[in-house]
Amino acid sequence: MSETNTNLFELADKFIALANELSAAEGDVGKVGTALRFAAARFNAFEAAIKSADLQTEKANALKWFSDDYQDMLNDNLDDHIANPPVIAPPQTEPAMDNAVQTFKL
Repeated sequence: MSETNTNLFELADKFIALANELSAAEGDVGKVGTALRFAAARFNAFEAAIKSADLQTEKANALKWFSDDYQDMLNDNLDDHIANPPVIAPPQTEPAMDNAVQTFKL
């Protein structure tokens, strides 16, 4: 593994550690996941803005690039969780309903 990849995973682990702390404090992993996605979107928009000479013209390309990159990462991690399901203790109390967080039900 290259030094760049190690650094990427170390940085990601710091965000995950904070998300785990917030999930424990909030008692709601969905709420924290939604906040993390919003934070990522906000930071990625900032990244695109500082890297682009003309963001309005390049917006569609930026959306596709970030979306494709996220989809690839999410797909890899979903496959990992399918192969290695997380073991989670049941919550001590039922989390409060939060309409801002979507529940995936079929």
